[in-house]
Amino acid sequence: MTTLEFSYSLEKLSKSLKPFALKLTRDMDDANDLMQDTIVKAFTNKDKFTDGTNLKAWLYTIMKNTFITNYQRMVRRGTFVDTTDNLHYLNSGDTLIENGAFGDFTMEDATKAIDNLDDVYKIPFMMHFKGFKYHEIADKLEIPIGTVKNRIHIARKVLKEDLSVYRHKN
Repeated sequence: MTTLEFSYSLEKLSKSLKPFALKLTRDMDDANDLMQDTIVKAFTNKDKFTDGTNLKAWLYTIMKNTFITNYQRMVRRGTFVDTTDNLHYLNSGDTLIENGAFGDFTMEDATKAIDNLDDVYKIPFMMHFKGFKYHEIADKLEIPIGTVKNRIHIARKVLKEDLSVYRHKN
């Protein structure tokens, strides 16, 4: 696919991405930022897109992963944006920023599925989800790094199966 064809396809599909971005962020400005980040990442990584595959699904995946990464980063930082004229980032350990995504029934189902995992899989999975690196998890749980990777892989596989109802059908 040429750059021009890729650009045209992105332009065509960007209208269908907007509602998804708005659903994730629950804010028009954040949705626009997420859209922009997604398009930039798609252009940057266009060589990784395989012709003949579903471009729309690829873009949705980029958007979802970008949103999750940004959300985790903000939670880890424990920061919020000061909207005064100075526009400083202020640290506040007392503040947790939520966008309402936890209120959706999909999040409830995901939480139940995670809770149903055996602790042997759930604990490393949740540590990885919270941003810990494999070697940090291995050190903390005092198990080999290969075991950590295997347990996280199995947890993902079980969750994927348990939450298969949410797979996009395009």
